[in-house]
Amino acid sequence: MIDYLTWLTILLGAALLFVGLFRRLGLGATLGYIVGGVVVGPSVLNVSGDAEAINQVSEIGIALLLFIVGLELQPSRLWRMKREIFGLGLAQLLVAGTALALLVKLALGLAWGPAAAIGLALGLSSTAQVLPMLRSTGELNSPHGERAFSILLLQDLALIPLITLVAALSVGGEPDAPSGLEMTGLTVAAVIGLVLAGRYLVAPLFRLIGRLGERELFIVAGLTTVIGAAAIMHALHLSVALGAFVAGVMLAESPYRHELESDIEPFRSILLGLFFMSVGMLLDLRVIAGEPLLVLGLAAAVILLKAAALYPIARAFGSLPGRAATLSLLLSQAGEFGFVLFASAASGRLISTEQASLLGAVVTASMVATPFLMRFIGWLQANQPEKHVDLPGPEFSPETNAIVVGYGRFGQTVAQMLMAKRIPVTIIDVKAEQIELAGQFGTKVYYGDGSRIDLLRIAGAEGAEGIYFCHDDPAFSREQLQLIVDAFPKAAVMVRVFDRRHAMALEGLDVQLLQREVFDSAVAMGRAALRSLGIAEREAARVEGEYRERDLERLRVQTASGDLKTGMEQSFTHRPLED
Repeated sequence: MIDYLTWLTILLGAALLFVGLFRRLGLGATLGYIVGGVVVGPSVLNVSGDAEAINQVSEIGIALLLFIVGLELQPSRLWRMKREIFGLGLAQLLVAGTALALLVKLALGLAWGPAAAIGLALGLSSTAQVLPMLRSTGELNSPHGERAFSILLLQDLALIPLITLVAALSVGGEPDAPSGLEMTGLTVAAVIGLVLAGRYLVAPLFRLIGRLGERELFIVAGLTTVIGAAAIMHALHLSVALGAFVAGVMLAESPYRHELESDIEPFRSILLGLFFMSVGMLLDLRVIAGEPLLVLGLAAAVILLKAAALYPIARAFGSLPGRAATLSLLLSQAGEFGFVLFASAASGRLISTEQASLLGAVVTASMVATPFLMRFIGWLQANQPEKHVDLPGPEFSPETNAIVVGYGRFGQTVAQMLMAKRIPVTIIDVKAEQIELAGQFGTKVYYGDGSRIDLLRIAGAEGAEGIYFCHDDPAFSREQLQLIVDAFPKAAVMVRVFDRRHAMALEGLDVQLLQREVFDSAVAMGRAALRSLGIAEREAARVEGEYRERDLERLRVQTASGDLKTGMEQSFTHRPLED
């Protein structure tokens, strides 16, 4: 038997090796942890120690994950997303869970009760796998990302009644465990108790610690809150995850929410990684090797059924075809809570230990498939662009004398200032998601690539007085712009440029304005910074004017020479006070 330091070194070394490798391959950290656990576990090298003990400790990672989910759940955000959470999310779980329950009944020969519990468990997707994928692509706060988050949140909430359902159906287990009805009552009472404790004990405690300014105390208080809530629920034979989730919700409106989230994140990442390693260690490869076709067939069926169930529901809730397909495949895997529910079902004799191992392998295989599915659909959409037949192009727009190309944060300001004076505007954007978002706020945006002359002509550019390119496209070339200026000589053309280099590349064309996208906001903040340091308003205005003149002259000489280092004498530099 190896000592615990050697065991811990092997465990962390395996995590470092396989997570690094899988990250490099673009397959995500979750699969790296699982494969690392399989390799060091009893099925392969057998140097991992007690996987059951690791699983018990690392379940705190699941608790911390749900704590962070709870922190994200401000009542205002919950109310704003209520349609997606309780409509889209609930519909997905019920439809997919019903289909998967039928699959499990036919494949494993279970009774209807256990089949329903296992089917719903398989209907849960992997929060730990999907959220990092959305964060890495910057889509978490997009409409597409919020739909995925809403479904995952509903599934996280559904874990609690599913645990209660498994307990109610169990025919064995802990002798002192409460019945299903008792568990429901205890759950409601415990949640109410935790909410009251959060209001009258935890919130004042964090205010006190916040005044002390001790970061270490803040971290300790955060961990104590999470683990304490989880411990209370565990002592009552209830869901540890629910306790942590309620603790997060208690602090969702706290001014310390963001600091808590950043403090807890490292602990969550490490412990959740250990949880996935323990999942890999507990996988019985002999069961999988005995029936590989059944495992792969069930995993494929889970993916197909979940994707097929979600796609029409997402379309019914307003997702565009491409986005609905992406969302369906993104959430097509079974998730980490399945491992928790399968273990509970096995201890309650709803399923056998071998069936629990088999189902765990199915979950793992479905999770392995997700990165490949996302790569496939990304390739498919890149090579076969979506037609957006349900998005009207500018041929449907009325005649206007102003065209705005790009309706992101920059274009929105330009268009709304024009509309403030009741100037009719045709707005064009190539991003279907941006068009969908604008429509939710009552703004009509037409689909198309506004840098194309033929599309601008369809939009009425020949009669327009102004064409305003507000899209964020550093690749918008001098040649493209020159063709547009020549094609529509009556229109005043203004262009948002990415930076100084982009401005230099377009300088000299017959356009009315080249506006660097962050220039004026940076100048405004510089002027405000001078005022905050006691500089008089008149002097701050003089400095702003001088800076603008110097910057304009520097840009002129840089454009003439083609060298960014030209005109450095026009820049302000740090000078000693005596100067």
